[in-house]
Amino acid sequence: MKKLIAALVAALFATAAFAQAPAAPEAPKAEAAAPKAKKAKKAKKAKKAKKAAEAK
Repeated sequence: MKKLIAALVAALFATAAFAQAPAAPEAPKAEAAAPKAKKAKKAKKAKKAKKAAEAK
């Protein structure tokens, strides 16, 4: 019985320590990549327009 109580007390301490730990830093959001995607799309569109103008 003493071992069971000791295990429960240890579990409580472990749970309390885990609950007070600082949160891990978040991963960068997808919104940060959006401007790059827009620039790439715009550059591709400009390149395509330039080729079309040269073809005429």
